[in-house]
Amino acid sequence: MMTQMVMIGEESGSLDDMLNKVAGMYEDEVDNVVDNLGKILEPLIIVILGGLIGSLVVAMYLPMFNLISVMG
Repeated sequence: MMTQMVMIGEESGSLDDMLNKVAGMYEDEVDNVVDNLGKILEPLIIVILGGLIGSLVVAMYLPMFNLISVMG
């Protein structure tokens, strides 16, 4: 598509405008891909952080529970 738009821009003498349009289209496409990637990765990051924090909480409280059971 880009080569066709460049050819049309050369023929019509408005290569600048065509290249700006092509750059705008590719910029929009990249923005959409990055937004979709962020939407996909967000739940995964939340689950990973939840597991990490949960394991830290268990690691902190497990020795306390063992100490209580030994004393009791």
